[in-house]
Amino acid sequence: MTARALVVTHSAGESPGTLADWLPAAGLELEVVAPWQGQQLPAGLGGYDALVVMGGPQQAYDDSSAPWLRATKELLREAVAGQVPTLAICLGAQLLAEACGGRVEKGADGVEAGARLVAKRDIAWDDELFRDVPFTPTVVQWHEDAIVDLPPGAVLLASSSRYAHQAFRVGACAWGLQFHIETPPEMVRRWGEEYAGAVLAAGLDPQALAERAVEELPEVEACWHPLVTRFAQIAKGSGRTVLPVVTP
Repeated sequence: MTARALVVTHSAGESPGTLADWLPAAGLELEVVAPWQGQQLPAGLGGYDALVVMGGPQQAYDDSSAPWLRATKELLREAVAGQVPTLAICLGAQLLAEACGGRVEKGADGVEAGARLVAKRDIAWDDELFRDVPFTPTVVQWHEDAIVDLPPGAVLLASSSRYAHQAFRVGACAWGLQFHIETPPEMVRRWGEEYAGAVLAAGLDPQALAERAVEELPEVEACWHPLVTRFAQIAKGSGRTVLPVVTP
């Protein structure tokens, strides 16, 4: 029986990208829902083996920035409680943090954009999803908001010099990535045009940042494609289960 993942998108500019190829190739069938186009989110995760939540321009701390954010947070809480493997990217990671008791706000250190390095934390070597990720992997960043407090009990897996909470796990198998790993060239170039305001305000050239990020995409794929494959394996029930740390 084919494993199925629900994929929630928030805008035309932040589609599943390369995940639309990588996850099915690893045996995970995708059902993509676009509530920004008027499609309805399912009431729950029954019948799904995984949840994937993509990025978008909305604010995770402001449910009024999109009418479906509250329902998306409910799905994320259900996934954590039910140990449904979850991969949440950029806005998705911020929604995961907010849904589980963390806090997101506009980043105090300004926009983080372009190809950047993040640093893997020591505990990540024991994480089922992150254990084989290199120590300083290349990622694509394009965000103004930041996760300032992780949810209680969350495990921090990666940081950057600008914003500490770059990757984390909540519960057994819900992973949040503040950065992007799913970006084909046309997606990054679109951000350089549509999400240019904060970059220009910081005195940077958004198109130049986008083009430099495009040059790094082969490195991004080499690093993160195996992680996405591993996520699909976890969703299909392969491998050991990572249990949350329980403190007395």
